[in-house]
Amino acid sequence: MALSLVALGSVPASSAPRTAPPVLGVTHTQYTADGAGAADQQARDYLASAPIAGNQHLMGWGALNPEPSPGVFDWSTLDHRMSLLRETTDDPTLTLCCAPDWMKGGQAGQTDWDQIEVPPAEAHFDDFAELAGAAARRYPYVKNFLVWNELKGFFDTERNTWDIEAYTRLYNKVYAAVKKANPQARVGGPYLVMISWGEDQSALSGAWGAVEPRIVEAIDYWMRHKAGADFIVVDGSNATRDEQLPGGDAAATAKFGDITRQLRQRTGLPVWWAEVYPEVDGGELPASSPRRAAIALLALARMVEAGAERVLLWQPQADSTFGSVALWTDTRADGGGELLPLAGPFAWLARAAQARRPITTDWSDDTVHVSDGRFSVSINAADGKVTYGAT
Repeated sequence: MALSLVALGSVPASSAPRTAPPVLGVTHTQYTADGAGAADQQARDYLASAPIAGNQHLMGWGALNPEPSPGVFDWSTLDHRMSLLRETTDDPTLTLCCAPDWMKGGQAGQTDWDQIEVPPAEAHFDDFAELAGAAARRYPYVKNFLVWNELKGFFDTERNTWDIEAYTRLYNKVYAAVKKANPQARVGGPYLVMISWGEDQSALSGAWGAVEPRIVEAIDYWMRHKAGADFIVVDGSNATRDEQLPGGDAAATAKFGDITRQLRQRTGLPVWWAEVYPEVDGGELPASSPRRAAIALLALARMVEAGAERVLLWQPQADSTFGSVALWTDTRADGGGELLPLAGPFAWLARAAQARRPITTDWSDDTVHVSDGRFSVSINAADGKVTYGAT
């Protein structure tokens, strides 16, 4: 059923504020280039060679519990990951997720990783905000913070929708704590997944389908009740919820550009993509697949073209258990750390975006072509051949 949704604070997309040029980056997860071996160093050298941002989670995805008991801190593993960011980027980001067990009904001093996605109980929202503020003070060079991750644990099964009200109450406390710890910090949310269906209708839509109306409603609620925000954060795939790619994988990447433009207009905020999953025709292709690289470059470039402020690629290191596109091979394997087909074009696009050059995209003959008006890069989806040239 079509819903009529009123735009909040709608402004022309071209006037939506942007404090910095578009940035491409990566989110480090459980396994990444943080070891002492040559493979790890090779991957780190690649990241440091281009203006690529880095993102790490407060707890989980490579960092252990930073406050296992109330007031008892263990920053050691997060310090290690933040050292990785400082070595590889001038633009580190911290995602403020997830919460120690004692904040969500577990025992102090213990960590049950099966409960990592459970949010803090509301009685502990202040405690989590204090932890976020402590992290902001410990890492004063971090200027950007994402609040929570995909609204994990914030789903109301009785209403069959997200508990955006509770999330917003948590967000507002975290926002205040981080701003108090570092007034120059930038904070954003609500980090919702842009789940879409081919037959749905909503304010965020295109030839690829439409984002679920309840997601748009959650964004609108957050916009009305947030204490403040420096950007809006979303993530998603070009595939629909029932794993369809309307028009094919290349055509479906238009979703990333369309949503970027529509969110900029709807909210008046800079748009961040915290995770990007460009799915491909052909099923379960490996992370090293040439087609994954070509479709990913098309998706990334379309977001930059549409005015996204930041686009973060989830898990840049290939892993046999994770099928999404990667930038380098598994550093734990012999001969690991080798760059994959997307790596060079990803760095090229990061440099072009930082230079504020106008990005344009084209897909023809099963090849993606990206231009900045002066130079171009292309990837052939069949054989992974990468070509650079003047335009």
